[in-house]
Amino acid sequence: MDKVFVQGLEVLTTIGVYEWEKGIQQKLRFDLEMGHDNAPAAADDDINKALDYATLSQLVTEYAEQHQFELVETMAERVAELILDRFAVQSVKVRLTKPTAVANAAGVGVEIERFA
Repeated sequence: MDKVFVQGLEVLTTIGVYEWEKGIQQKLRFDLEMGHDNAPAAADDDINKALDYATLSQLVTEYAEQHQFELVETMAERVAELILDRFAVQSVKVRLTKPTAVANAAGVGVEIERFA
């Protein structure tokens, strides 16, 4: 299966279980990988047959900015559902990192993979 990816998509949003987190915005970093047949687009050199990663990135950014969750697990699931619902992909892998959650770590988070 071919893959299309978006790496390091950064979004500011409100996320967290603690009361102090519910009043601030924090950075989340999304790494997205979609299973998509790239052969038709490549054969015809046709953007209309390709997975539009710019539109996908904008949609994920807007969704994450406009929705508040306590858990990164919930955000990852909802973003995976959104991508599967809106784009012709066979699968989606969402790696979601919360860079500032643990002071002495570069980041913590979750990675999920879902199929259409």
